Amino acid sequence: MTSLGLPPGIRACLFDLDGVLTRTATVHAAAWKEMFDAFLRSRKGAGFRPFDPVADYDEYVDGLPRADGVRSFLASRGIRLPEGRPDDPPERDTVHGLGTRKNALVLEKIKEMGVQAYEGSVRYAQAVRTAGLRRAVVSSSANCRDVLVAAGIADLFEVRIDGLVAAERALPGKPHPDTFLAAARDLGVTPGQSAVFEDALAGMEAGRAGAFGFVVGVDRVGQAAALRSHGADVVVRDLDELLGDSP
Repeated sequence: MTSLGLPPGIRACLFDLDGVLTRTATVHAAAWKEMFDAFLRSRKGAGFRPFDPVADYDEYVDGLPRADGVRSFLASRGIRLPEGRPDDPPERDTVHGLGTRKNALVLEKIKEMGVQAYEGSVRYAQAVRTAGLRRAVVSSSANCRDVLVAAGIADLFEVRIDGLVAAERALPGKPHPDTFLAAARDLGVTPGQSAVFEDALAGMEAGRAGAFGFVVGVDRVGQAAALRSHGADVVVRDLDELLGDSP
């Protein structure tokens, strides 16, 4: 029998998408950089300080809903823009306009580069399904469904709580636990019966705030200590490290 590396009583697994299941975190970081650098160059001139796709991405945008990421990074540079509307076009210098611009870049890059799933995470999700545990994807991305389909793993999950669902239900994004809590409810389990799998510090905080039964940090960029300090019960480099064979 395969051990899943989870404590007794866990009945459901709630997986983040980017950086946990799929290799799209780097695509998102590249899109954020391209969008923010163009905006900062137009505002500050040639001497602008570029967006750092590691430090700035991890600190200000990773795991957050798109508009929250725009606000968070701009605030770090002392910039405040009008909110605008969710349907603002990409050329409009508003919070939502910049978010639309970033999303268009992500879609272009996904189309050009495709989407790869982490093999270890796919193995783990398959083992979870075989063991009869419930499964959900929880992502701030509005493109979650398309990414799952492109990666060929949509069939592994019963519930999807993404940016579109969060907007429909007025759920605040990470670090608030509401999207994970909604996934647990949709699966018919309690937070204490659920394990959260996240690579973002905001996701760790959401797992801790929601009092989930187990929080797994996935360290793709060398931030194991930070994941632990933000709420991870265990940190792995890929999810198949949790798998073990028992007699």
